[in-house]
Amino acid sequence: MPLIRIDTRRERSADEVQAIIAAVERAQRIALKLPDGDRQIRYVTHRPEHFAVPADRSEDFTVIEVTLFSGRSLDAKRQLYALLVEELGALGIARNDVFVVLNEQPQENWGLGGKAACDLALGFKVDV
Repeated sequence: MPLIRIDTRRERSADEVQAIIAAVERAQRIALKLPDGDRQIRYVTHRPEHFAVPADRSEDFTVIEVTLFSGRSLDAKRQLYALLVEELGALGIARNDVFVVLNEQPQENWGLGGKAACDLALGFKVDV
């Protein structure tokens, strides 16, 4: 149940945006062992003058922020990074244009339906 935000500075068609969202969903589902349909993914396009990027990056520079429950292994995180680059590469986004940041939070810091996530049966394992 990660919360994902994708930030870019290049306008894309609705189909391209949906393809990027689907690619990110596939990567997180495989690497983090999440159930199908677990997607809280936001795609945000910034005006280029509002989104500075490193000089050695292209207009496709993409920042992916993933907020998730604490507990994933280093191997799962490495797999997520690799799969994100692979999935986005298939859509024409170069590997050095993909920047990923994970923000881990304990389950008690997530409120779902008025309850703390630590008090719910989530339907998936966090310790992968």
